[in-house]
Amino acid sequence: MATQTGTQRAGSGGGMAVSGWTVFAAVMMIFGGIMSIFQGIAAIAEDDVFVTTRNYTFSWDLTGWGWVHLIIGIVVALAGLALFSGKLWARIIGIAVAAIAMLANFTWLPYYPFWAIVLIVIDGFVIWALCVGTSRDAAV
Repeated sequence: MATQTGTQRAGSGGGMAVSGWTVFAAVMMIFGGIMSIFQGIAAIAEDDVFVTTRNYTFSWDLTGWGWVHLIIGIVVALAGLALFSGKLWARIIGIAVAAIAMLANFTWLPYYPFWAIVLIVIDGFVIWALCVGTSRDAAV
């Protein structure tokens, strides 16, 4: 009698456990979401933390940007937690939310360039991992 040990693949239909790339994407999304939450709190609480450039195309009130990043951070972290279910809808939502977070951090560049670039890179890796995760695992 054969027993199944280990974890199921994300594409095997069970959705009980997830593949390595999905776990990577989930952890990175949770990390990026927490970073965005801190970024939003810092922008809401103290406007003197950030340096603004003049005549930039996306010039909003810094407190408004703080609320945007706080909400996006919460949504990104929750989407990262949903990826642990291994469901296809979680992967699709993860890709969409990471793309939205990437765009928001692009427009955040004049306020905190280093942090924004780090989050853009994290979101890029998340999108890559969610897009190629199941196809690479199926080939193994």
